Amino acid sequence: MLRRLEARGELRGGRFVAGFSGEQYALPSAVSALRALRRRPKTGALVSVSAADPLNLVGILTPGPRVPAQGANRVLYRDGEPLAVQRGGKNHFLRDLDERDTWKAAQVLVRRATPPALRPYLGNR
Repeated sequence: MLRRLEARGELRGGRFVAGFSGEQYALPSAVSALRALRRRPKTGALVSVSAADPLNLVGILTPGPRVPAQGANRVLYRDGEPLAVQRGGKNHFLRDLDERDTWKAAQVLVRRATPPALRPYLGNR
């Protein structure tokens, strides 16, 4: 089905995300967005999402144990890379961090910070 959509020009096939094997498909607008994102300098921004979010690919596409897709569990990303998870109310770090970064990451996991771009959509200010 995906190859038919690609043949009709509705999807693009290729290798869009480095480090992941297999065929990848994306909307043409997503391909240009991924390219623009790749060119931007890394900001070090921390983003915490629910483990029930479809972005939770920890342990599926990345090394390490899976994080159960439960609303109370969280995944913390820095520049798109999984940095830490909160599972069963406890923080587990996937990368070695210094003491200051560990504290900051734990605060973002606990507060469930919403990125500014999503605040209007979610009704948060």
